[in-house]
Amino acid sequence: LPEHAAVINRYGFNSEGHAAAEARLRAYREGESGGARRRPPLGVNLGKNKRTPEALAYEDYVEGVRALGQHADYLVVNVSSPNTPGLRDLQSKKFLETIMRRVRAARDALPGGHRPPVLLKIAPDLGDGDVRDVASAARRAGVDGIIVSNTTVARPDFVKRHAAGGEAGGLSGAPLMDASTEMLSKVYRETGGAIPLVGCGGVSDGKDAYRKIRAGASLVQLYTAFAYQGPGMLPRMKRELLECLDRDGFASVREAVGADHR
Repeated sequence: LPEHAAVINRYGFNSEGHAAAEARLRAYREGESGGARRRPPLGVNLGKNKRTPEALAYEDYVEGVRALGQHADYLVVNVSSPNTPGLRDLQSKKFLETIMRRVRAARDALPGGHRPPVLLKIAPDLGDGDVRDVASAARRAGVDGIIVSNTTVARPDFVKRHAAGGEAGGLSGAPLMDASTEMLSKVYRETGGAIPLVGCGGVSDGKDAYRKIRAGASLVQLYTAFAYQGPGMLPRMKRELLECLDRDGFASVREAVGADHR
């Protein structure tokens, strides 16, 4: 949906498996140690297999940590993709705390003392009660951060009117900005700012990044806008973010985190 700077995807978790992923990640890390310029932080995003029952989902995540965690700068427990049947049910308190505790235990058991942060990735479509459950489980399980949010199954009216707007899948890009930022704000309030949050969903420029930061994000991610605009957007985005910080009298991003709640 280029006229809306948006994408609908229904990829699911297609994968050649842990062994293939591990080989690629190992080669990537060996390239670093071979004198290549230091690369940006690399996250490993884990999801359960399509046919794994929800009650046993933690086993898939734990196996992913054991197989791939040694190569990760951070680990993402993805319980929010709309394209894997039953996956979003794992955001309920019935499953979530068990998954996160077991993932953290597997992370703590990685060899060589490597302890990548564990982040939980949630959906933008949660009800208020679900947000409270997620925040409570995240605090009790001691997660290192929460990514807010994944793609949405909702369709704003202007997207519905698009020729492709009714297609199945998760909607990302500019139409997700308001909903994902509202969800970010709710999670920040429910966690009291005690857990670092990553603002994700609809970020197209520095002003959008600033909105995420003020809503509670310590870090900001972008995907769809990068696909449409390319790497040239990044220096422009940083300039715009700096202008926003200067305008409001903040000396750093850290000072602005959660400013809307103060």
